[in-house]
Amino acid sequence: MTDTPRPSDRFDEVAEAATRAFRLLPATPRDDPRLLAPGPRGPARRISTGPDTVERDLMKLVLTIVELLRQLIERQALHRVESGDLTDAQEETLGATLMALHDRMTELCTRYGLTLQDLNLDLGPLGTLLPPPD
Repeated sequence: MTDTPRPSDRFDEVAEAATRAFRLLPATPRDDPRLLAPGPRGPARRISTGPDTVERDLMKLVLTIVELLRQLIERQALHRVESGDLTDAQEETLGATLMALHDRMTELCTRYGLTLQDLNLDLGPLGTLLPPPD
């Protein structure tokens, strides 16, 4: 006879794990000691838009989302290449496509007076939207 855990035991394990995880996370920004520490913190970058900059601001938002998706796709592609899921031809096609997308992103950023770093929104205590460059 195998010792399969009863559902109530499994629920208790999950509840204990959740309790430990929540103890590690601050409940509010006031609970995060980094935010209460004296000293200068960089000002949060906020989107400020006006009639003169609507097109640029909209492009910044769209390009931010596209850049986030591009980075996610790139990471997934690298994972597939490392695991050997792709043929050599598929790897070449994928690499060329990702490079073309990166080049196009750079062109669009230049056209609207943005850099790829401008697309990395500050989410306050959560950090930045995009991961740091490798």
